Amino acid sequence: QIQFVESGGGLVQPGGSLKLSCQFSRPIYNRLDMAWYRQAPGKRREVVAIITPDGHTNYTDSVKGRFAVSRDVAKKILYLQMNSLKSEDTAVYYCHDYTRYIDDVYNWGQGTEVSVSS
Repeated sequence: QIQFVESGGGLVQPGGSLKLSCQFSRPIYNRLDMAWYRQAPGKRREVVAIITPDGHTNYTDSVKGRFAVSRDVAKKILYLQMNSLKSEDTAVYYCHDYTRYIDDVYNWGQGTEVSVSS
C-alpha cells in the first residue's frame, strides 16, 4: 500500500517559491513526528524539516528562515513551504515519519522533484 504521495515540485528560478504537499494514508501518522527529507544528485538523503504532533518544528541549518513545515491533521497532509530557493535546494523531496535511521527506511514514496535553476 502506498503510504506517502508527494506533489508540488517543479522548476523554479533562484529566489522563487514552491509549496510541496504530502498525502499520507494512515491516520497513525497524525500521532507521529513527521518529516520532509531530500536527496540531491549524488548525495545521501537528509532530513530537511520535522514537525511534531503538537506543531513544534525543527529545520536543518541550511533551510532555516526559508522553509516552513506544517500539517493538516484532518486531511492527513504534510506541507513544506519553500521560499528564497537556492540552486543547492535542487533535490527530490520525500515525506515520511521522522527517523534518524534513514538508510533503514524501505517504504519511501515516489518523491517530488525540485529544480532550482535560472
